[in-house]
Amino acid sequence: MSEHNTRHRVVVLGGGYAGTVAANRLRIRDDVDISVVNPRAEFVDRVRLHQFVAGTAEATVGYESLLGAGIELVVDSATRIDAAARRVQLGSGAALDYDYLVYAVGSGSAIPESVPGAAEFAVPVGEWESAQRVRSELERLPRSAPVTVVGSGPTGIETAAELAEQGWAVTLICGGTTMPSLGGPGRRYVGKWLAEHGVTVLEGERVGEVRPDAVLLAGGAERASALTIWTTGFGVPELAAASGLRTDELGRLLTDETLTSVDDERIVATGDAAAPSGRPLRMSCQGAGPLGAQAAETVLSRIAGTEPKRIDVALTGTCLSLGRRVGIRQLARRDDIPVKLYIGGRMGARIKEMTCDLGVAKIRREARTPGSLRWVKGGPRPEQPARTLRAGSPA
Repeated sequence: MSEHNTRHRVVVLGGGYAGTVAANRLRIRDDVDISVVNPRAEFVDRVRLHQFVAGTAEATVGYESLLGAGIELVVDSATRIDAAARRVQLGSGAALDYDYLVYAVGSGSAIPESVPGAAEFAVPVGEWESAQRVRSELERLPRSAPVTVVGSGPTGIETAAELAEQGWAVTLICGGTTMPSLGGPGRRYVGKWLAEHGVTVLEGERVGEVRPDAVLLAGGAERASALTIWTTGFGVPELAAASGLRTDELGRLLTDETLTSVDDERIVATGDAAAPSGRPLRMSCQGAGPLGAQAAETVLSRIAGTEPKRIDVALTGTCLSLGRRVGIRQLARRDDIPVKLYIGGRMGARIKEMTCDLGVAKIRREARTPGSLRWVKGGPRPEQPARTLRAGSPA
């Protein structure tokens, strides 16, 4: 068979923000057969999970509107990557052969085993199944019941704010500074809103134990908690490490600056599960789309026999919702360092809502017109090549 008639088989593991963009962008070539492997039949819009648990929004979207024509959706889970055979084993017992593999398995919540009772009595909110459980737990509780949210990042603050606006008695436990990705003025703005809406914020406090009806702080104080929601911690599937591929200490696939695995040039990683040069970008929807597009571009370059480009993504701030009527858009430099300027109030809420809408809208546009996604570039990247890194290098 001539090269002109050769078709290229690409398997995308993961149907999140990065994986769907990558799959759609691969359709730039008409000689690529694309399969997306995802454990759920619907796309989970993770930036809306805090709304879902509070009952103010839904957080799933049908793939029929997100994946372009010709892309095969395989509802299954990958259990092993056989890089030598270029084959992915699936939980169902089936297997998929590939010419190129896009590793976009994403991330999830990780409750530390070091905190007694946390894994048993606390419920994370970072994944669809656990978010469903939180919503069910809230539906059975009276509004007067004390609710504890653990975590000082965007998910913790947004979850606490969403519930407080609806009248829940919320305690927010922050192991360190509240929302460290905001500038000083932005943090004060968020703190003021939380105080005005009755949220008890415990900065610098750590959870020592989680009980069925209480949280014991590391200092010994006990606080009643009918439901403890865990929003801190980060984990990725163990698929790469279990398949013999090198990862960082959290399990993200180690790649070079083109997102190519340091072990196999046929495997390209993207999104939260990628660690380019051992230094991954901040987990965000803002970065996932561009990383997905760049992973696809790397695969397309290798098919064409050209040199892939290095990743070039700038993160320029954070959007945060405080209930349904107020939000904050924190501005930042291209290296993701916040400046003093932010936009709050109703305008901040509108910007946040628009940003959430754009996450799905960009995927749909890429499905209609492969190659259409554009992003802010110019973010600094480390110069150290990933191939010199040892497995387990700290991110």
